[in-house]
Amino acid sequence: MEDELEHILEKYKAAGKILVEVREAALELVKPGNRLLDVAEFVESGIRDRGGEPAFPCNISRNEEAAHATPSIDDEAVFGPEDLVKLDIGVHIDGYIADSAVTVDLGGKYEELVRASEAALDEAIKIIHDGVSTVEIGEVIEKAIKERGYKPIVNLSGHGLLRYNSHAPPTIPNVKHEHGVILKTNDVVAIEPFATNGGGKVVESGNVEIYSLIKPKPVRMREAKKLLNEIKKYHGLPFARRWLPRERLNLALRTLKNTGVLRDYPILREENRGLVAQAEHTVIIKEDGCEVTTSSISMGD
Repeated sequence: MEDELEHILEKYKAAGKILVEVREAALELVKPGNRLLDVAEFVESGIRDRGGEPAFPCNISRNEEAAHATPSIDDEAVFGPEDLVKLDIGVHIDGYIADSAVTVDLGGKYEELVRASEAALDEAIKIIHDGVSTVEIGEVIEKAIKERGYKPIVNLSGHGLLRYNSHAPPTIPNVKHEHGVILKTNDVVAIEPFATNGGGKVVESGNVEIYSLIKPKPVRMREAKKLLNEIKKYHGLPFARRWLPRERLNLALRTLKNTGVLRDYPILREENRGLVAQAEHTVIIKEDGCEVTTSSISMGD
């Protein structure tokens, strides 16, 4: 049993190693004038080239966007000279996931906002150990962001990482909650502070490029059946519309969503169109600390 657990934890760590390599290379491409689609495809192919698979489509959210933004198949959008870019990457090996995000301030105007999310992540990691409560983590994140004059986004959170489940329990809040969950040794979680100069909440903006399989159900439409068979290979993890065969794709997706087979992920943006910064690492809980699987520097066990 212990050998099996160690084998699983090694897969989490190997996924983290791939993520770090891909993330550091991709950051060199986040420059004004470069296409978002080129960066997303660079990330996803880089993961596969190294023996992993994307745990979800490469998210490239800009400015007031906080999450679930990924380029479409024919997207010509480029980075602007003053964009605040969130690059959120997930890697899995055999279903065991690493998840990490960084914010790039292309115009150099929002360094304090970026630092607020990074400081919140750093402070949260410092207090993590076997027996820590998610209440304590949320409190530390909220304090670190507010001390720097910004607001945490209250309806986004960190989360657990289970096999083929990129948003598993427990929820790791970005603000102090009355009730929480105690983290235990060998739990794997993503700590994910979001800071904003806006109102502190996100809303759905309508555009959808990301989906996941909820539960297979019988469907009559031929293209919907073919699509359902195609997406089963993702084991319930999120996938991008641009990864799919294009034959009557919109109709097939709509059919599967309307029959409760698919969940969609609209882009989430800050409610007052405030700017959003994000920082995220995956950690494995240890008795007296944690191991950060997605850091380019050793942050200790």
